[in-house]
Amino acid sequence: MNVICVGVVRRYSRFLGCWILLGFLALPGDGRAAPQEQQQTRPAGVIHPPGEPSEAAPTPLSVLIEEAEKNDPAILAAGEAVRAASQRPAQASALPNPHFMAQEFTVGSPKPFAGWTNSDFAYLGFGASQELPYPGKRRLRGAVAERETDVRRQNVEMVRRDEIEKLKAAYFRLAYLQQTLAILQHNDALVQEIAQAAEARYRVGRGNQQDLLKAQLQHSKILREISVNRQESGEAEAEAKRILPRPQDSPDIIAEPLTIAPLPVTPAALLARAREQSPDIRERGEIIRKSEAEVDLAQREFRPDFGLSYIWQRTDPAHYRAYYMFTFDVNFPRRKPREAALAEAHSNVERARREHETQTQEALAEVKKQIVLAQASDEQAKIYREGLIPQAQATFEAGTAAYESGREDFESLLSAALDVLNLSLEYQQTLLDHQLALTRIERVTGALLP
Repeated sequence: MNVICVGVVRRYSRFLGCWILLGFLALPGDGRAAPQEQQQTRPAGVIHPPGEPSEAAPTPLSVLIEEAEKNDPAILAAGEAVRAASQRPAQASALPNPHFMAQEFTVGSPKPFAGWTNSDFAYLGFGASQELPYPGKRRLRGAVAERETDVRRQNVEMVRRDEIEKLKAAYFRLAYLQQTLAILQHNDALVQEIAQAAEARYRVGRGNQQDLLKAQLQHSKILREISVNRQESGEAEAEAKRILPRPQDSPDIIAEPLTIAPLPVTPAALLARAREQSPDIRERGEIIRKSEAEVDLAQREFRPDFGLSYIWQRTDPAHYRAYYMFTFDVNFPRRKPREAALAEAHSNVERARREHETQTQEALAEVKKQIVLAQASDEQAKIYREGLIPQAQATFEAGTAAYESGREDFESLLSAALDVLNLSLEYQQTLLDHQLALTRIERVTGALLP
């Protein structure tokens, strides 16, 4: 019987089936419980075993991004902020409000119209006045407001990019967790098979109880990892539904499996994109232009403003003639406050330029870091896919034959199985790191990668 098993078994699951069969045959009785057919080891990264359909079709990321751009409250709120700011130039460049007045001057008594017929000092008057800023001030105030609108417009792009980055991160995280959950469940089934094999050998006196306890311990550890995985999946899905937005009790989001590919754009081109198209850098550039417009306005504020007023006064027309009064006044600003305002405006320009340079350097450094991470994860994924995982699987299969013939102990076999599990999980983590690096590059550069 042993010879038959050695000749036939070359994969771990079938090997366990033989040991379970031998165990039941060796036990007293008729061996009523026949061993179930065992699944073969599944390649790393396969979500569902062959023939087992997915519960729902995966939703492409592009569909979710389009939905978020249309419905995300944060993006919509930023757009409303731009529309509100676009109304400010007309307000800032408008003339000050005109003033209208009505006067009554009485003589001899506080009663209305006292002295109306017997004194040329008593009168009823109507007038209007208008402040006139120095030429160019209104235009510059409007220019400052327009620059503020441009800053808001760049802020909308920043908010949109931030929300899309969060959505992508949640989506890729969800894909990673869904992949790793399937791997954990599959390997948990293998560990349980190991435990059954250890129990069968222990019953016939060919094993020890410690082997069985170790397999059960590992089973409990995987159950803990599955529980943590489901918790993190719920958190990632909640974040994605917040951005879309969807009700939190809506159907689960099924992500497409993670993939990996080399960078489609050269590092030099990505760095150039970051310098030219980064929303953060563009916002800083608009802040510089706004600050420069404020300097121009502060310089013009040294100029005086003017005022015009006109009053018509009427006394009893039967006895007195009407009065007409036109007034022109000049408002000279105090120089010291204006000098302080100009100095402040110059400082704001210099600060904006420094912040622009700082933001540029931070963006370029971030893009470089993510390029390095993306390239490294690409290389590491290839090592996992073509080297580590196949080697671990081969080691595990060789260990099964050695364990069967008594040349390898149970702990070594269990360790080989865990190596396959851990390397499969690390491979999925590498795929996630690669996608997150590309997502971060898109966010900083402000352009989608092909």
